[in-house]
Parts: sequence; structure tokens; C-alpha cells
Amino acid sequence: MATLQDQLLTAANRPKLVRDCAGLIDEEVGKKGGLSGLAIKGAFATVKAVKPGFIDSVISALLDEWVGKLEGHFVRWNDGGKVGTFGASCTRDAGGVAEKLLEVTDAKAKKADPKLASLYGKLRPNAKDHVVSAVPGLGRIVDKYL
Repeated sequence: MATLQDQLLTAANRPKLVRDCAGLIDEEVGKKGGLSGLAIKGAFATVKAVKPGFIDSVISALLDEWVGKLEGHFVRWNDGGKVGTFGASCTRDAGGVAEKLLEVTDAKAKKADPKLASLYGKLRPNAKDHVVSAVPGLGRIVDKYL
């Protein structure tokens, strides 16, 4: 059985996968409402304006580790007879998938510049909810490449 990394992270797929994930982030940020949503939208727009391409570069830098964290879910889905799509399987365990993905960013934040680590620390308490809401979209993206 080919691993999830073998299937997703080919030279042909990687740039498309990064672009699709960046689009998902745009979509998810656009859905945010209320005061916290306004703050997220403002911060996101600022980052995109000040550092064009930054979101794509961060996704690309984290992609290998994120896909590695999804490998266990992929093996369980595969060993379970591939019932439904892999994306649907991820959605059923959106909380667990979110935790695995956040393990990567948590580890990176510990090694980051103190100012960035501090900013991440302020955003982290709500991060799981945001990632959980994005898991169905992420699952649809992954399914495109399987």
C-alpha cells in the first residue's frame, strides 16, 4: 500500500495541494464572524498584503509534517476497507485530525521567534475550533489527490 505521503506529495501534486490548501484557508477565514472573526480577517489581510506568498510558503513548509500526522488516519481508513472517502473518515474524527495537525504548529511555535510564539499563544486557545471547521474541506482536497 502506498503511503499518504507517496500519493499526495509528488512533484506534480505538491504545488496544486499547496494552492488548494491556501484557498481553503481563504474560504475559512472568509466565513469567520463576530469580533474575533473581524480580527482574524484583518490579521490575515495584513499578512497577505505585507508578505505576498507567505501563506503558501508556510503551508509548503508544514505540509510534509501535516501529511505525516494524517498517515495514521489513512492507515486506519485503508485497513478498514476504505468505507466512504478518506475525507469523510477525517470529518468523522475532525477533533482528532485537528489535534494531530495542531501538534505540528505547536512544535513549530516552541522553536519560533518569541514574538511569533507569543502571537501564536494568543491564538492557540481557539485554534482547534477553527481547524475542526476546516477538516471537511481539507478532506475534500486530499480526496482529489488519492
